[in-house]
Amino acid sequence: MEEALEKIRDFADKAHGSQLRKYTPERYIVHPVRVMEICRSYTQNMSVLAAALLHDVLEDTSVTKEEMLSFLAEILGHDKAVRTVKLVVELTDIYTKQNYPKWNRKKRKLKESQRIEATSGEAQTIKYADIIDNCKEIVEHDPEFAWVFIKECKGLLMKMPKGNTDLYGLAISTVKDCIARLESQSLK
Repeated sequence: MEEALEKIRDFADKAHGSQLRKYTPERYIVHPVRVMEICRSYTQNMSVLAAALLHDVLEDTSVTKEEMLSFLAEILGHDKAVRTVKLVVELTDIYTKQNYPKWNRKKRKLKESQRIEATSGEAQTIKYADIIDNCKEIVEHDPEFAWVFIKECKGLLMKMPKGNTDLYGLAISTVKDCIARLESQSLK
């Protein structure tokens, strides 16, 4: 399993190329790896772990579903590859600024929350881990924007309770902790 995940991590890293995290000088791949590690604390499902590593590839790179499927089929076999790509597609935002330039952020996020509400429990499990990792980083590095982001995450979590129950609880707890941290910072 580790060898397969390493190959998938390397594929995602290559796909993200020179992209860096928004608030740190780290290569982008550190985020998908952290998301995968959070998921791995709750599941050993290879499609979930692989999709966690790949969750931003279709949205943020030029890699296509077909290229991803072809690559994954060699490593995971056809059925797991198909399942993994399905999860990545479920996690890929449709209502982006690029696709809907005339819509404001609030409208795009509302539509995205409605879309993700219908996704599978496995996709929602990965999204919990994504929220956990992003919330901590944004609160630390951009407290002003964090208020907007945390509110969006809180609303999103209310619409996606189908994933791993324990990880869902951790995501809710993380959002509450981030709100408390922001409130304490604003009192200073």
